[in-house]
Amino acid sequence: SIWKYVSLSEMNRILLATIVTAIFHGIGITVLCTKMPISYYLMGPLFQFMFTVSVRFAYRFINLVRRQKQRNENAKYNSLIIGAGSAGQIIIKELENSSVVQSVPKCVIDDDPNKWGRMLENIPIIGGREKIIEAVQKFDITQIIFTIPSASAKDKREILNICKETDCKLLTLPGVYQLLNEEVFLQHLKPVAVEDLLGREPIEADLGQIKQQIQGKVVLITGGGGSIGSELCRQIATYDPEQLIVFDIYENNAYSIEQELKRNYPNLNLKVLIGSVRDQKRVDDIFSSYRPDIVYHAAAHKHVPLMEGSPNEAVKNNVVGTYNTSKAALKYNAERFVLISTDKAVNPTNAMGASKRICEMIIQMMDKDSRNSKKRTQFVAVRFGNVLGSNGSVIPLFKKQIAAGGPVTVTHPDIIRYFMTISEAVGLVLQAGAYAA
Repeated sequence: SIWKYVSLSEMNRILLATIVTAIFHGIGITVLCTKMPISYYLMGPLFQFMFTVSVRFAYRFINLVRRQKQRNENAKYNSLIIGAGSAGQIIIKELENSSVVQSVPKCVIDDDPNKWGRMLENIPIIGGREKIIEAVQKFDITQIIFTIPSASAKDKREILNICKETDCKLLTLPGVYQLLNEEVFLQHLKPVAVEDLLGREPIEADLGQIKQQIQGKVVLITGGGGSIGSELCRQIATYDPEQLIVFDIYENNAYSIEQELKRNYPNLNLKVLIGSVRDQKRVDDIFSSYRPDIVYHAAAHKHVPLMEGSPNEAVKNNVVGTYNTSKAALKYNAERFVLISTDKAVNPTNAMGASKRICEMIIQMMDKDSRNSKKRTQFVAVRFGNVLGSNGSVIPLFKKQIAAGGPVTVTHPDIIRYFMTISEAVGLVLQAGAYAA
């Protein structure tokens, strides 16, 4: 074995070798020489085992002490670990054994009183979340690592809010699934994002009802390369549609989601088409060729300030695009048409919101026409609040402003924003389509 990496497996082999040699030595000394006292047969192998193990482990111990001393001298961060569970243990071990990471674990925080005063990988567990600020000052902490992937949204938000009162860099593990797959590594740590502070449990959609709606159907997604459209593609691909059609004007986004879907869903019947919903002939050709059963209309201009400067483009893309697509859905007997709208369409105060309100009125008109005809197409509109991570969200702007040192621009100091994640938003769209059945 390489002594530098000696471990429990080497100790087991030394134990086996000691037993074998003890047997041969005991037989040999008794047969060839004389019978020895019982203590000789017991103490001899014991000392042999202890000396052999100590020599080999001493080499590793010396190297470990030398490496720890060097790491402490070159350390860039003193780390506080939140969570004395399996993930926390693995992260501490990686921090201590890595020769690349410039971070030294100093203490552990956990809300379980049974763990207080104990050690985790020789790192003291000093108390619960109320000790975070005290620990930061006492141990000169510069980095806090949150390692409780199973924590509820409420607990996570409360703990991270305490951490925000310090000037420490915050890192967190993405999710509990990595614990289940035993995939907790340093490279999975990521900076704390706004999504981590959502403050509530994500809303789960009725997956059974959604699968029943989509399975075996031809599904068309306009604006399929955008943030909402691409997540729609990912989730719909899991429900075994007969065919998934991605329609987008921006070829880079369309190409990106096409490659991702081909890689993750090799058996998916996928068609990616380039074009604009403003082009009535192009939209009509797509519907006549592929006859989609379900249409998710995500193509739209969403940026409020930009649409204030170019209101005509908001009308052309949002209003005309919605009219062309919904008209084609009615003409070619699509089963369902789902419009992705916005809360800004409620008593609109800007061009983008007004254009989306007109889109909703178009959908209402199309649904009325559908009810009056023998051919029934279900039309439904879904309004979103602020979707975290979407292209139209205010969060990316806030992040850039904070990174630049401020100021953070808000409409009014008393403004309240309501947020949802992209996956929640898409689940809401799919659920709305199911309810429209």
